[in-house]
Amino acid sequence: MSLTAIVIDSLVGLCLILSLVASREKTKTALVIAWNALKRLAPSVLAVIAIIGLVVGFIPPKWIASSIGGESGLVGVLVAALLGSVLFIPAIIAFPLARSLLDLGAGVMAMAAFITTLTMIGFVFLPVEIKELGKRFAFLRNGLSFVAAVIIAVIMGLVLG
Repeated sequence: MSLTAIVIDSLVGLCLILSLVASREKTKTALVIAWNALKRLAPSVLAVIAIIGLVVGFIPPKWIASSIGGESGLVGVLVAALLGSVLFIPAIIAFPLARSLLDLGAGVMAMAAFITTLTMIGFVFLPVEIKELGKRFAFLRNGLSFVAAVIIAVIMGLVLG
C-alpha cells in the first residue's frame, strides 16, 4: 500500500472515530447510506475493470505506443482526439482506461485529447443536437470543441510531458 493510501485511510479512520464520538446515530445513518451507495456503484466499478481488461488484453502495447504514444506527435493526438470524438464511454470508465493506456505507452498529449474530446464532443448525439439547436450551431460547437481539445492536449503535454 502506498504512503498516500495509508495517509488517506488514516484520515478517514480518524474522521470516523470523531464522528462516532460526536453522534453514534448520525454516524450509523451515514454508514448505511455509504453502504447503499457502494452497492449501487459496484456494477459500474466491475464494468470499468472488465472494459479495461478487455482493452488491455486485445490491444497490443506496441500498437498503443506507436499510434498514440509520446513519439507519435500530432498524429497520435489527432488519432486519440478522433477516437474520443466518436466513442461513447462514460467518464467513470474513460479515466481509468486512459491511465491504463498511459501505462501501456500512450502519450500524455494523446490521452488529454482523448479525455477532452470524449467529454466535449457528442458525435453520438449530433443528430439530436442538429435537430434541437440547428446544423450550423451543432457543427460549429463540435468543430470548435475539437480544436480546443487539441490545444488543451498540447498544453497538457507541455506541462506534464
